Amino acid sequence: MRTKERKFLFGLPSWGSALLSAFVTFIFLLVLGSLLGSIFRSYEFIAAAIPYISYALIISIFCFFICKHDPNSFWYVPIICNIFGIISALIEPNFWITDMWILICGGWVLSVIGAISGALIGQKNINALNNSIPKF
Repeated sequence: MRTKERKFLFGLPSWGSALLSAFVTFIFLLVLGSLLGSIFRSYEFIAAAIPYISYALIISIFCFFICKHDPNSFWYVPIICNIFGIISALIEPNFWITDMWILICGGWVLSVIGAISGALIGQKNINALNNSIPKF
């Protein structure tokens, strides 16, 4: 018997919501980075750090809410949400040389923390809901 997958964002399953959030946050990162790069031309680190910090925070919030809705998805949601950062870490030759890896890896840690805390809260809510249903 197949288990029913829980739907979350736009009726998508957890992996679809995580993939959609990965694309949305990646586009947000590119737009914000381009905008701040044109504003802060002389402060390159600030112009690059602010988009990556906001990118990490938004992904961790997405991971929290997706895993809160479907607690069993905390195994794969942070990986799918951070797929662009993981690919860039594997492909880009200067990734570990610059200081930006600290921001990216910090975002990975934040997304794992968000996913685990969302899964714990979601499981607590599911258990409370199951205990409140009267059994006949």
